[in-house]
Amino acid sequence: MGPLQGFKIIELAGIGPGPFCGMMLADMGAEVIRVDRPGGNPSAAGGHDILFRSRKSIAVNLKSPAGVETILKLCEQADAVFEGYRPGVAERLGVGPESCMARNEKLVYGRMTGWGQDGPLATSAGHDINYISISGALHAVGRAGEKPVPPLNLFGDFGGGGMMLAFGLVCALLETQKSGKGQVIDCSMHEGSAALMAMFYGLQANGLFSDNRGTHMLDSGAHFYDVYETKDGKFISIGSIEPQFYDLLKQKAQLPADDFDVQMNPALWPQQKQKLEAVFKAKTRDEWCEIMEGSDVCFAPVLGLGEAPDHPHNVARGSFVEVGGVKQHAPTPRFSRTPSATPQAMQTPGTHTRETLLRFGFNDAEVDALIEQGAVAQL
Repeated sequence: MGPLQGFKIIELAGIGPGPFCGMMLADMGAEVIRVDRPGGNPSAAGGHDILFRSRKSIAVNLKSPAGVETILKLCEQADAVFEGYRPGVAERLGVGPESCMARNEKLVYGRMTGWGQDGPLATSAGHDINYISISGALHAVGRAGEKPVPPLNLFGDFGGGGMMLAFGLVCALLETQKSGKGQVIDCSMHEGSAALMAMFYGLQANGLFSDNRGTHMLDSGAHFYDVYETKDGKFISIGSIEPQFYDLLKQKAQLPADDFDVQMNPALWPQQKQKLEAVFKAKTRDEWCEIMEGSDVCFAPVLGLGEAPDHPHNVARGSFVEVGGVKQHAPTPRFSRTPSATPQAMQTPGTHTRETLLRFGFNDAEVDALIEQGAVAQL
């Protein structure tokens, strides 16, 4: 099930963006074989269970020549492989692009790093917060007069990293169908997060966006595009940008014309916001939902992770599913003819070692020998 059904992809397991990429590909029906280290993978702990869903897991010792040879043999029948090591590490292990693609000229090889495969910072350690710092993304997020706010690890790890790599892999797989040749994808989180900032670089070039965060229409500067606290200490979001939506906001919130008729004067936004804060604090979140939700105000309650799956719209669309007792997002986007299957819970490292190797042409004696040598492990 899913539009990528039939593609075989090898994931050299890591943390953050790599598993997110693998999850996206597996959600779309690709057979993603996760290569874990024998005895488990530290990256599988602490929330990665959702990111590691819907994959088969084999446990391979990449410090063993026989383990490396096992991966190279899998590459002979795979469509793609991807890794998230620092530059040069895959080569030192013996599973770099040259070694893998020598076994299969159609193989697509994806590389996920923070800084890219070259450049002054290429071999330096870093995390999402560092990568989005040099792309301009982090500086832009925050309220006026305050320091930048890390937007979780959404910009670098997931949006600019894992999702960008999944896009790159699918693009390369499409091209391979025409050329018959594979290629290497250099995906860096700092460049991916810069791509996510494309509109704002465009606005800046036209004098419509500056480095003064928290003063613009979309970054909490405008009174009609922000988050407001309600009487019960909860929050709502308002995005009434267009004039007709703003007019409806004024009507439903009963805003006085003298204070709110002028919408697009940034000089008035701070005092308008202060007055709007008082208005929204006069009612509870549920009361504001009764008044505004479902209208063209561009309104929504701000829901916590424990609340979001139970919102009526999410329930009606099946936006969340329960897998292994854990509520999580359903595969997205949706396809009319090749819908994705229901996700499967993360498997313990090494669960599918034997069955996968047998399917890729190894025989039982060869698998037994690999297990005895410590090159692979079977749960």
